Amino acid sequence: MAKILKPLTNTQVKQSKPREKVYALADGQGLQLRVKPNGSKLWIFNYYAPFTKKRTAISFGIYPDISIAYARKQREEAKKLLAKNINPKEKRDERKRADDIIYSNTLEHISAKWLEVKKSTVSPNHAKDIWRSLELHVFPSIGKVPIHKITAIKTIEIIEPISAKGNLDTVKRLCQRLNEIMIYSVNTGLIQANPLSGISKAFKTPVKQHLPTLKPEQLPTLMQTLAIANIKITTRCLIEWQLHTMVRPSEASGARWAEIDLNNKLWNISAERMKNKKNHAVPLTKQSLMLLELMQTISSESDYIFPSDRNSKKHTNSQTANTALKRMGFKNQLVAHGLRSLASTILNEEGFDGDTIEAALAHTGNNEVRNAYNRADYIKRRTPLMKWWSEYIDKAATGNMSLTGRKGLKLIND
Repeated sequence: MAKILKPLTNTQVKQSKPREKVYALADGQGLQLRVKPNGSKLWIFNYYAPFTKKRTAISFGIYPDISIAYARKQREEAKKLLAKNINPKEKRDERKRADDIIYSNTLEHISAKWLEVKKSTVSPNHAKDIWRSLELHVFPSIGKVPIHKITAIKTIEIIEPISAKGNLDTVKRLCQRLNEIMIYSVNTGLIQANPLSGISKAFKTPVKQHLPTLKPEQLPTLMQTLAIANIKITTRCLIEWQLHTMVRPSEASGARWAEIDLNNKLWNISAERMKNKKNHAVPLTKQSLMLLELMQTISSESDYIFPSDRNSKKHTNSQTANTALKRMGFKNQLVAHGLRSLASTILNEEGFDGDTIEAALAHTGNNEVRNAYNRADYIKRRTPLMKWWSEYIDKAATGNMSLTGRKGLKLIND
């Protein structure tokens, strides 16, 4: 007849003393208290592994951290797993590995992975701005928090001070970026649902402010002011280049000689430099080509048409035109990006086809007609528009005071 073990009592467990060698006090059904010479007491559960029938042991923890009652509860849970042919030790190890993965997936770690994917759709500078905003406003508070523990309440709490300062545009961008990170986490199987889907509703919506621009009738004033302005010739050329080509400030300042196709009179901007990540070709008018001819005398040895003063291996800063416009007296009246709005307004008032204008501005959307301009008729439709626009600028520059008129040209070094 098998010997029936009497379960341990709390007194026996508590009063067990260390000996010269390790010994065990059996509680029955595989559970025992292992007492070491140093006095530590460890709960051990012995069992035969499913299928292999190999003798196996699993630790339940140290006494008194793990009480006798809790050790017995763990034993019962282990026995239930064994009844299903599940190895308790392997199950625990598997759970630990899963927990390690979960807790290593912090918001900051996942944000970095998300940004690597995001970089394929934004410019390098935009990617840097995204990361900088997260480092400044988000990571100090919840960057080390596992992604599955991120909550709307805590996130709103850390964004509220930014909202209180009135920086609603920053709030809007942070909410958008955090939502994208959470959607990425859902799609990669890290979390089941996006806990931040509605956090933007907790804040005021910023009032959209259009970038300052001039009225159409003020174009002659701009050209006259530009003609006599105490600015460098490269900066003046840059402003006129952007005005004639209708591109964005960063696209104009980063223009490369290698992008210019003189044979076909085209400026081919690669997708990676465009906001919409699509190749964009700009028909070059007579006036645009004259600006290039002038810049060749200044920057032909540089890769860039408008090189930086300090380092010709880099292009001029995208804010150069804005700084010059402020010095010329247009502060709060006109920014470089506003030159595009000025062109759009005038061309629309003159009755040019709206889709052609939008294509010239490299705007994309759901309009199938506009998107069709990526085909062969893209350049054909835009070339006469660009020609008319350049001639209109020249007429506004009374007395041929634009650089494309070449009269009264003066190099100014400051």
